[in-house]
Amino acid sequence: MTWLLTGVLSWSGAHLFKRLFPEARASLGAAGRPLMALLLVASVVLMVMGYGQIDPVIWWGRQAFWVGVSNVLVYLGFYCVAGSLVGARVSGIVRHPQLTSAMLWAVAHLLVNGDLASAVLFGGVLFWAVAEVVVIDRQEGKPALVKPSQSLGREGLAIAITLGLYGAVAYVHGLLGYPVHG
Repeated sequence: MTWLLTGVLSWSGAHLFKRLFPEARASLGAAGRPLMALLLVASVVLMVMGYGQIDPVIWWGRQAFWVGVSNVLVYLGFYCVAGSLVGARVSGIVRHPQLTSAMLWAVAHLLVNGDLASAVLFGGVLFWAVAEVVVIDRQEGKPALVKPSQSLGREGLAIAITLGLYGAVAYVHGLLGYPVHG
């Protein structure tokens, strides 16, 4: 549990550091960016290792209905990221599309993984993403929505990226023994 908690807290801390302690972050200068990147990579390693080492404390099992809901939420999360990167319509609907994606991803995983390790990992990521939105909005005010491109090409590109990403992640989940459609 220690590794998992350390990973989740390190992830959250590294992301919130610039917002909560801007002077300290600025004092790191150019070295701060690779240092934060290293901390984020280390936090992911800690989360993965910690998640796998926790003895299963199971509260509920997977249910077919929630698996379907979870898949839709993950797909929408991937679309939020892809759409924000290519300027698709989601940019004009969602204020923080990448953080919204993290929230959707976390909720999706909480719905189908009713165990302690999942509650700590996905609940921790959900808490971080919500906290990040609150901190950003308090510091900068609620940002105006970006006027998205009306291009069908950009929308098509966002959907293609989403489908590719979803397919790749589903495939890797299957290889690791975590089928997303069953």
